[in-house]
Formats: sequence, structure tokens, C-alpha cells
Amino acid sequence: MGVVVAIVELAIAVLMIASIWKVFSKANEPGWAAIIPIYNSIVMLKIAGKPIWWIVLMIIPLVNFVVGILVMVS
Repeated sequence: MGVVVAIVELAIAVLMIASIWKVFSKANEPGWAAIIPIYNSIVMLKIAGKPIWWIVLMIIPLVNFVVGILVMVS
């Protein structure tokens, strides 16, 4: 059972990386930025036109959900 869960989690992770890579490529940003944890958030803020200091808000629990939604909707 644990192997099946691990395979599903790996498939979801690969799907997420591939989709963020495609978003970055379409926005003329380097696709490899999708696999670097903090840098991909900075690039997402840049694509959304939000200030870079919002990265601090993404670190605060519960606030990060609101900021994440604002970044993804923009």
C-alpha cells in the first residue's frame, strides 16, 4: 500500500513541476526556476506583477493561502 501512495505522490509532484515549468516558459522566464523552492515563488510574483516583498507574506502561516490565491488569480 505504501508503494502505491509513493508512486501517486511522485506522479503528482512531476505533474506540478511540469505545469509550473510550462507557465514559466510561456511567461519568458527560465523553466528550470520551477524546481528551485524559494526562487520559483519570486518568479511567480514577478509574473503576476506583485512586489517581491510579498515573499515574506508567503512564509507566514495562514496568510500564505491568501497571498497564494492573489498571486495565482492575477
